[in-house]
Amino acid sequence: MAIDQIIVEKNVPCVMRDGVTLYGDIYRPNQEGKFPVLLTRLPYNKDLPFYSHRYLDTNRLVRNGYVVIIQDVRGRFHSEGKFYPFLNEAEDGYDTVEWAAAQPYSNGKVGMFGLSYYGYTQLLAATEQPPHLKAIVPAMTLNDWRNNSLDGGGKFLVASSETWALESVAPEELKRKYGDSAEYAAMMEKMADFYNGIEEWYKYKPIQEWPPLKKLGAAGYFFDLLEGKVTEEMGERMSILNKYQQINVPAYHIAGWYDNLLPSTLKNFTELQKNGQGLQRLIIGPWGHGVFSSVIGERNFGLQSSGDWIDGKDDLTGLHIRWFDHWLKGEDTVTADAAPIRLFVMGVNEWRDEWEWPLARTTYVPYYLHSGGQANTRFGDGTLSVERQMKEEPADTFVYDPSNPVPTNGGGTLYAGVQTMGPKDQRQLEEREDVLVYTSEPLKDALEVTGPVKVKLWAKTDAVDTDFTAKLVDVHPDGTAYNLTDGIVRAQYRNGKNQGESIKDEIVPYEIELWPTSNVFLPGHCIRVEISSSNFPRYDTNLNTGETMITSSEYKVAHQTVYHGAAYPSYIMLPIIR
Repeated sequence: MAIDQIIVEKNVPCVMRDGVTLYGDIYRPNQEGKFPVLLTRLPYNKDLPFYSHRYLDTNRLVRNGYVVIIQDVRGRFHSEGKFYPFLNEAEDGYDTVEWAAAQPYSNGKVGMFGLSYYGYTQLLAATEQPPHLKAIVPAMTLNDWRNNSLDGGGKFLVASSETWALESVAPEELKRKYGDSAEYAAMMEKMADFYNGIEEWYKYKPIQEWPPLKKLGAAGYFFDLLEGKVTEEMGERMSILNKYQQINVPAYHIAGWYDNLLPSTLKNFTELQKNGQGLQRLIIGPWGHGVFSSVIGERNFGLQSSGDWIDGKDDLTGLHIRWFDHWLKGEDTVTADAAPIRLFVMGVNEWRDEWEWPLARTTYVPYYLHSGGQANTRFGDGTLSVERQMKEEPADTFVYDPSNPVPTNGGGTLYAGVQTMGPKDQRQLEEREDVLVYTSEPLKDALEVTGPVKVKLWAKTDAVDTDFTAKLVDVHPDGTAYNLTDGIVRAQYRNGKNQGESIKDEIVPYEIELWPTSNVFLPGHCIRVEISSSNFPRYDTNLNTGETMITSSEYKVAHQTVYHGAAYPSYIMLPIIR
């Protein structure tokens, strides 16, 4: 029986083990009884009307018999303490879960929900194993804060890191520092000026002196990260990479093919499924970060792709209710032997159930790069085929100038500016001389690509260090070229760790890991691969000197050579599903 009235309690205190008080808003049924509690902990202000990131109807959760608690994390908005991203979320999460379970209207069973930062607060809390935490739904989230900012491949996620610090963190820090003073108003005007010009500020180097934050005196963690001041002990507290065995609750993971946290969400699912300590489920839509509509970028995947009408039968709030009804109410709404994965296949625009990730029936097929030495631009002679060349071919060359990088154009992005996430027409970028383009013949039959994608590239540079990028593109019969997935490798980190030696003038094999995707290339479509050396401002531009944008502003132009043919067979490895 649905509940018609909701009681709202604002700024309810919850005392942590160290005496710091965090405050939450409580939404609960206006009737007698005890109910399971659904908790979310976020840094973005619990008072905002879109506190659940616009993808979940929390009032509907209450009407279905749940108490919903939305808490400002430590050091944010109403809550006491000092904010430092993720540093205290494991212990604070444990304490809040146990506090919620002990409330007089609670039946002692707690679930957690949330997206991005407040997807990760669930996983960090779960590592502490609070006894009353019974199920979670982490959406589009992390597994290691440092790796999702300054990744293990030596690349810095410039735009997303700077956007989050300036847009999401700095204003509240300034409010706490200056209160409602005239100085606060002046600082906020300055912050707005910086934000309005952020696309130019992305180009600023060295980043460790980034003026928008330096002049505001805000988001000190940003510089700690760049300067190596995040200690191993701190990093361990902010990571779950070595703690999957400690997470023993059922989890329903929500991911998107164009989400900027897709790899970490997939790893969370596969690692926890491997543990077998709690039932794991995964849904992957054609979505971006916090964007669950049927339209993303420049493509419309059909109404049934939307999080509001999944396959014409479901929505994300309903998914949450059934998951929590099973684990927190004991209802028969989850079938343990059902397929654990539901994914959306782009191209044919269909939902499908699967049993494992990657799919066991995958056939990995190399598609080889070919040309007569003039693969520059989409008007060049670059081709792509399953036929491996048995003789040598002329190499392709291009000039990579760090002062004029290839601009980011869609993909799994999340940052301020005119660029948007998702699939976008790449043809304008493919007219640049520093973009090598390899295109297959039009397909006679449909070809499904679902799973992780990898490029093996043989290349040479005259720089001591450089980057190489790869992008997989679906070319429609009218020539429109939509990006599916992409990747980047830094030469010094080409084998997963800093090699510490120059690769100048050597022909070196590179493996470029592209993010997973699921797409059917329809008859008449072409498969295309782009190769270049930059994707800015998504990633920092390699200065070709051995230094990075973090510490240096000096750069050199690099001359790049890409090989293919008998001796150096460069290819993209596609996960084909028959």
